Amino acid sequence: MLDNFLNVSFCKFIKKSRNLNMKKALIIVDVQNDFCEGGALAVPGANEVIPYINLLMEENEYDQVILTQDWHPSNHKSFASNNNQKVGEIIMLNGVSQFMWPDHCIQDSYGAEFHKDLNRDSVTHIIQKGKNVEIDSYSGFQDNNHFMKTGLDDFLKYHEIQLLEIVGLALDYCVKFTCLDAVANGYITCLHFNGTRAVNVKPDNGRDSIYEMIQKGVTVLG
Repeated sequence: MLDNFLNVSFCKFIKKSRNLNMKKALIIVDVQNDFCEGGALAVPGANEVIPYINLLMEENEYDQVILTQDWHPSNHKSFASNNNQKVGEIIMLNGVSQFMWPDHCIQDSYGAEFHKDLNRDSVTHIIQKGKNVEIDSYSGFQDNNHFMKTGLDDFLKYHEIQLLEIVGLALDYCVKFTCLDAVANGYITCLHFNGTRAVNVKPDNGRDSIYEMIQKGVTVLG
């Protein structure tokens, strides 16, 4: 069934992108050491997406290539260690359901750095998120409470970007919410299925995220 969704979505993408004057950007979500092999919050198969992302940058001409970067203070309240909780438990944090994560992507740490194998020669802009101690930020556009924007939407609109292609980590959290916010902000939004991997706290989280994104208007490219 997922293959059928991918095929239908690909056809939609082809129709939408026929305008040769359409400006497009590649958003690379959180390809950081802590989310890669050996990291504090390693996503299964994360390192496999890096060659694919590099190839996208080599083979396509993007008007902008943007990295998002989790950039948490050490006392961030999404960390289980700062709440006397166990990793995997869920609490209410400022009115929003918050999964308790291990400490990860702490500002100026090795874990917060971009993976060394990610080619950054084409990168034009970096968006840091998750800096507010009180609230997490999965999306590259805004925090989970929708209180504060990161400046990504302003940057894209300033550069007249209409089409977004999105890759990175992790499919069922930061990638998903970045895609959904991209659609909500009016961008034609495409997710590269081969350029992302899921945490899969529950086995079907990645699959369910794909279905949700397609239903909300994200085009998934196989």
